[in-house]
Amino acid sequence: MSAAAPSALTARTVAIDTYRENVVYLRRTCPVYRAEGFQALSKVEVGANGATILAVLNVVDDARLVGERELGLSEEAFAQLGIAEGSTVHIAHAEPPASIASLKRKIAGERLTRDELGAMVRDIAAHRYSKIELAAFLVATSQMDLDHDEVLHLTEAMVGVGRRLDWHERPVVDKHCIGGIPGNRTSLLVVPIVAAHGMLIPKTSSRAITSPAGTADTMACLAEVEIPFDRMEAIVRTYRGCLAWGGRAALSPADDVLISVSRPLSLDAPGQMVASILSKKIAAGSTHLVLDIPLGPTAKVRHMSDAQRLKKLFEYVARHMGLTLDAVITDGRQPIGRGIGPALEARDALAVLNNDPAAPADLRLKALRLAGRVLEFDPDLRGGDGFSVARDILDSGRARDRLNAIIDAQGRKDFDWRHPHLAPLVHDVSANRDGVVVGVDNERLARIARLAGAPKAEGAGVDLFRRLGDAVTRGQPLYRVHAASPSELEFARRQVLVGSGFTIGPADHPLPLVSTEF
Repeated sequence: MSAAAPSALTARTVAIDTYRENVVYLRRTCPVYRAEGFQALSKVEVGANGATILAVLNVVDDARLVGERELGLSEEAFAQLGIAEGSTVHIAHAEPPASIASLKRKIAGERLTRDELGAMVRDIAAHRYSKIELAAFLVATSQMDLDHDEVLHLTEAMVGVGRRLDWHERPVVDKHCIGGIPGNRTSLLVVPIVAAHGMLIPKTSSRAITSPAGTADTMACLAEVEIPFDRMEAIVRTYRGCLAWGGRAALSPADDVLISVSRPLSLDAPGQMVASILSKKIAAGSTHLVLDIPLGPTAKVRHMSDAQRLKKLFEYVARHMGLTLDAVITDGRQPIGRGIGPALEARDALAVLNNDPAAPADLRLKALRLAGRVLEFDPDLRGGDGFSVARDILDSGRARDRLNAIIDAQGRKDFDWRHPHLAPLVHDVSANRDGVVVGVDNERLARIARLAGAPKAEGAGVDLFRRLGDAVTRGQPLYRVHAASPSELEFARRQVLVGSGFTIGPADHPLPLVSTEF
């Protein structure tokens, strides 16, 4: 090592998950640390075998973590650099990203051009921004929202820096919900209905970050979802659909980086939401999209005027990007189905697919309506016939058979929807008075389910017994919390004491109303 360049160090894996941020670890007593004048949280450039990454530097005083001539790399940094343990690496000060001036302009409230947003997105995708800088960008664009053209340019840039799939046919359809409604697992029903009809619907979904379950988390109870793209493509070609985790396909990587910061901060500005969703759909090769915009007192969108503005923004960007969009405002006053959490939501979806008489009627109806809208993208289907065609496919068992075929192709897991393995520790939450359920808080119930362990523990979550408008008596259970560990059960129980998520009123109390488009 003495003959090596001063910045040459030996790479060592530091098994820390830094979630989409490159982090490296250097001993304070390392000669390179002293010679280069590094400081903790400095941005550094790390190179090996002709490849380079940018990373945030953490300074270490514990000799057990890294040696004096070693550079520790987080799991994300090792994956990005693509080297083996013990490789020689070089570290140097990193130049600030070229687009940092544009970031400062946006913080000052100025409008950015297509070229400026393009440069920023390229730097974001290349991990040239720290999470602090990313947070500054996200806050700036949340408080001083992007205008229509800025959202369009941001979407174009996000599509441009990632992989873009081409299925060599039209239409390629998809269905997406903007989120915020627990239990809304309509994709597990829409995909097999549409695929059984013969339309191409390659559904790639994300895992949950701040919600109790995403589509990929729920499908993961039934089948493998982290499948290589070549295998996913073969499944889609054979069965006309899939339900897979989108991380393997490298679609809109800049959005993945931004989401890693925006979701934990609960930042969901309209412009960022539109660019995030549409960039992923366009990159996935979709030509036609049905978009679900739930509206309700505790949904992401709480006023009809906001829902209409968001719908028009989606339509503007989609039109300019060549994507055919059908955006639908739906009822978001309460969770859809009965379960909140991966296994509970998988149970509900399979009950609907198997035409079980006890299956959640609201989940069935919403899935049929959304599937019907997707089917009406078929030029051979007469407008207005989508719902009845979707219902026939579901009632006949063709949708169930198609999902079973997709599950087998992706890699089936052992899951009994009639008797799912739920987390064993339970806590029943009961009505505090006689009356009628007049309010259900989506956010509160989602938080309780997460504190109980969902989605990390597949069987954790909340099982609902009552819905809006139901009459209840004092002491009657409203829902059951399932937790995998005593501490998680206690966290959830404490959250219930703050607020159960249910409001009980007198029988003549008016229910919250929303105007929906079906």
